[in-house]
Amino acid sequence: MTYRPTTIADLAADLAEEQQALDNIVATLDRQHWAAATASPRWTVGDQIGHLTYFDVTAALAITDPDGFRSAVGRLMEVAHSGQEAVDTLTVGAFRLLEPSERLTAWRAGRHDLAKAATMLSDGDRVPWYGPSMGGKSFLTARLMEVWAHGQDVVDAVGVIRSPTDRLRHVAQLGFITRGWSYANRRKEVPQVEVDVVLEAPSGATWTWGPGDATDSIEGPAEAFCLVVTQRRHVDDTALNVCGGAANEWMAQAQAFAGPPTDGPDSGRYQ
Repeated sequence: MTYRPTTIADLAADLAEEQQALDNIVATLDRQHWAAATASPRWTVGDQIGHLTYFDVTAALAITDPDGFRSAVGRLMEVAHSGQEAVDTLTVGAFRLLEPSERLTAWRAGRHDLAKAATMLSDGDRVPWYGPSMGGKSFLTARLMEVWAHGQDVVDAVGVIRSPTDRLRHVAQLGFITRGWSYANRRKEVPQVEVDVVLEAPSGATWTWGPGDATDSIEGPAEAFCLVVTQRRHVDDTALNVCGGAANEWMAQAQAFAGPPTDGPDSGRYQ
């Protein structure tokens, strides 16, 4: 089954479901779990939720008040010159002062604002963001990818098993189309070799991207591919079958999210 674009309404609904799935997990955690360290340096579980809240709120602002959003970006860029700890203070610092229940309430309010703002989006709309503006569908897809990826940090930290869903199709699609970005972000040339991606969906369906006859290929569980492109797992620690030099090189540096180039976990960290 080849991926076909969905509507903005479909994406907004899937985003809300992904957010609620993580909410169902963190709402049951005690204070000790909220304070647990995650794979992100310096961040606790509570910080992960604070991060999502900050960017859900700014995402809503980007849709409803582009000029106000650009001002917020300017403040963040100014702070960034002082280092990552200063950025953390701006983006998650205020949430660190809140009790877990208050952080959860703040996140729910931010999600509500984003969902309301998303109803204003139409096909063809561009939304300003950190870097180039994004189409409305890509914008909501990126938000879904963020909540799923940071949700993985949470479940890894507290030892909860999270069942994958077919909402991962959006994350996998983003992972495929950002292959070029993974190179450009590192100032590298994109290889002129196409790669077929054939994934088994949680529902048992098959999702495919690529020409269908490429010499290089990636095959395996959709969840594994999504974990690699969001840098939550090393490819060697997954069940992906990666064939060809270009495919292996891509998986070694895949990055489906914006920001400076980063590396995922080392092989063997998660087994």
